[in-house]
Amino acid sequence: MNKTAFKTNNMKIQNYINGEFVNPIQDDWLENYNPAIGEVYGQTPNSSIEDVEKAYQAAATAFLSWRQTTVVERSEILIKIANLILDKIHLLAAAESKDNGKPIGLATEIDIPRAAANFQFFANAITQFSSEAHESIGMHAVNFTLRQPLGVVGCISPWNLPLYLFTWKIAPAIAAGNCVVAKPSEITPMTAFLLGDICNEAGLPKGVLNIVHGLGNTTGKAIVSHPNIKAISFTGGTETGAQIARIAAPMFKKLSLELGGKNPNIIFQDCNYEKMMAATVRSSFTNQGQICLCGSRILVEKTIYAQFKNDFVQRVSDLIVGNPSAENINIGALVSKAHLEKVKFYIDIAADEGGVILFGGNKVVVEGSEHGYYLQPTVIEVADNKCKLNQEEIFGPVVTIMPFNSDAEALHLANESRYGLSATLWTNNLNRTLQFSKELQTGIVWVNSWMLRDLRTPFGGQKDSGVGREGGFEALRFFTEPKNICIQYE
Repeated sequence: MNKTAFKTNNMKIQNYINGEFVNPIQDDWLENYNPAIGEVYGQTPNSSIEDVEKAYQAAATAFLSWRQTTVVERSEILIKIANLILDKIHLLAAAESKDNGKPIGLATEIDIPRAAANFQFFANAITQFSSEAHESIGMHAVNFTLRQPLGVVGCISPWNLPLYLFTWKIAPAIAAGNCVVAKPSEITPMTAFLLGDICNEAGLPKGVLNIVHGLGNTTGKAIVSHPNIKAISFTGGTETGAQIARIAAPMFKKLSLELGGKNPNIIFQDCNYEKMMAATVRSSFTNQGQICLCGSRILVEKTIYAQFKNDFVQRVSDLIVGNPSAENINIGALVSKAHLEKVKFYIDIAADEGGVILFGGNKVVVEGSEHGYYLQPTVIEVADNKCKLNQEEIFGPVVTIMPFNSDAEALHLANESRYGLSATLWTNNLNRTLQFSKELQTGIVWVNSWMLRDLRTPFGGQKDSGVGREGGFEALRFFTEPKNICIQYE
């Protein structure tokens, strides 16, 4: 494969099956857009059931030997993949930026290093992942529990953090001894495509990882409904997660669903104000607000609400929207025209819901990229926590702000949501910190920080934000099956 081909405007992505790059069997293709300029720059397979079956057969064959490889062998290969990702960081960051619309600096500093870290982390974690043993005293017996790989598993990742979240699923699955049929988002397939070359260069045996591209309702559905794919790890929208569960649950597949979020950012007067302000701008608009962990509902104690509103709007007005390949920009292009229109819809109904747009709300025309999908960072003041702007996931550079009067009100507002992924709490009151950390109905609580990630910790949400946990040993437990052995002796 020509590693610089993604720079052209006629790039044809292929499936990666059994260590080879192949066209879709039915010769069905999708157009791949560059969101910065709003133009097609390549084609992506829309893989069929036949393509998924071909990938499954490759994975099933590879599993017979991969499951028998030593932990050290697997670890060494994963470390090689991690190092190659870092060696090719500029190639991969440029591809990610072009495919997704995110600032190239963000891809270089965060996305691609994190993809490498995922492989590095699970290369090390698998060497520490141990079986349990129990001496059954008085029964003259010993129990020990094996953790065995499941077999062939399916991994489906989203478009907002393409390689970052793709590898977050693949690395633990492979480390645990499984083989994988994986589907990246059809909107951002490029870095997953490039990963195939990296895996070959690192010496990953053929068939251990197979990457099939296509739409969710064709390729994704074929993976989820395959009778012999043992588990599905999916990150994406809540509605899609529900559809996956309806298919997979009656087939008794293991499911890990990391879904939507509408995360509260709760700010008290006694916080470190400058640290809070800088982090709140980041948590609102990083990656154009297209992160499931963004703090899209900002709740501010009434005593500092007026000051916060003034200062926050000023900071947001200083953010620079521009072509993602340019230096010194803060906000790039949204991922697609359809997504831009969805986000703009929510902005346009703000007035109908009693909201006041304090800043932004308009599309942006970037010189030299006039047809790109750009939008101002937008701040909307709302009075009703039950409005659509506060209850539905917008997933763009749009945040709402509203005041609260007491701890009890803040906690009520924060929990008054169908989602429960993460929350951010800004306070220096220890009692409040402990109370809110316990009572917030979310899978993650950041106190006086945001997106401070330790890969050993469990990641996931409550309520409509998902089922199961990823990260650390939680991921390795998901991708293995426990089997207890009981031996009685005389």
